[in-house]
Amino acid sequence: MYQQFNEQFAAASRQFADTAAQINRLALDNATKVFGLQLAAIEAGATATFAFLGEVAEVRTPDQFKTVMPKGLQVVRETAERNLATGQEVLGTTLKTNEAIGQIAKSQFEAATAQAKSNVETVVQQASKAK
Repeated sequence: MYQQFNEQFAAASRQFADTAAQINRLALDNATKVFGLQLAAIEAGATATFAFLGEVAEVRTPDQFKTVMPKGLQVVRETAERNLATGQEVLGTTLKTNEAIGQIAKSQFEAATAQAKSNVETVVQQASKAK
């Protein structure tokens, strides 16, 4: 009897470890994607900002300043749009990952329920035969 209990416990432990590894892999892949997306957005924003600041550094007259300012507003607008798009993409990626993790958890719960139901039926059958 103890042998059967130990085998069931070992099987459940292996299943838990496999599930945890799958979930951790999904979470790590998501974190890598999110970090890459945000880093790319920061890099693009910094490149555009430094290019604009380079132009501002060359300004010598108020007329030149008037021509550079619309470019600055353009840089701000593009950066804001890029950040918004990146945020939406990060949210979408994270939602997909969370759905995948939810599916894994659901399938594990269903498998555990089916196993428990099978064990109960086996015990009931054995108890019926013993009478």
